Amino acid sequence: MGAHARVFVTRRLPGEALQRLEAVHDVEVWPERLPPPRAELLARAPQLEGLLSLLTDPIDSDLIDAAPNLRAISNYAVGVDNVDVRAATARGIPVGNTPGVLTESTADLALALMLGIARRLAEGETFVRSGEWATWEPGLMLGRDLHGATVGIVGYGRIGQAVGRRLEGFGCELLTTSRSGGVPLEELLERSDFVTLHCPLTPETRGLIGDEALARMKPTAYLVNTARGPVVDTDALARALGAGEIAGAALDVTDPEPLPGDHPLLEAPNLLVVPHIASATHATRGRMADIAVDNLLAGLAGEPMPHSVNGGSITLPAP
Repeated sequence: MGAHARVFVTRRLPGEALQRLEAVHDVEVWPERLPPPRAELLARAPQLEGLLSLLTDPIDSDLIDAAPNLRAISNYAVGVDNVDVRAATARGIPVGNTPGVLTESTADLALALMLGIARRLAEGETFVRSGEWATWEPGLMLGRDLHGATVGIVGYGRIGQAVGRRLEGFGCELLTTSRSGGVPLEELLERSDFVTLHCPLTPETRGLIGDEALARMKPTAYLVNTARGPVVDTDALARALGAGEIAGAALDVTDPEPLPGDHPLLEAPNLLVVPHIASATHATRGRMADIAVDNLLAGLAGEPMPHSVNGGSITLPAP
């Protein structure tokens, strides 16, 4: 079962994993840099049996309904907030993700962002390249220390815990909050010198960091987001930075994403933004591709996916 299924992959992936998929199935890979437009996805839907999607692809109930032959969805990400998992489950379609593999790389970047914003690295590099560096000065580019700081970790799952392990080496005091316990969010915000976000995007966490939350933070504190952009209210963050309510923010994810070059947030002071690169290492992105392909191959064969968010053992009807 599952031989020569029609599969659509919404972007070329790093590494050689797609070659394994192409060896046993009829695979079309979207060749462009930008995601396939919705019209392209809908046009392919009636023939699709397998779909390997990215977090930029909205796989909603309408698309799933338009794909009566769809038997497996593999998402090239840990999060699956771009997939209507409920609609897929109702059809008996397993939805795979790529957990665990990007934990350490994301934690590395979270610390890089903390250090980058607190020690003003981007600002310092611009200063040098613009020819403004005249001499060593006692008061030039003063930042704040990460070592010995109090760091609040919002979301204490795999990635949050990996960040915590790294911060122990910096002698930091850790405050955590999650669904399983920790301190109240209000206390974490009020006490932390750095607030780093590692919670999933859910209806409860959407806009979690808004005007009220930012007002609770110290004026000397920094916000770091490597989770999902909509966890932070973008307009509220721009207001807080502009008013000096917090010392700065470092973002790997934004809302909207990508952030247009003329977006008002980019006019805010003390802001460091990078283009969603938390998992962007050769090893991690290649391993993600391997897992995504493993999930899809299993799903198309009617076998449990190695990593499924809706039960890898869903029994699929014969095609």
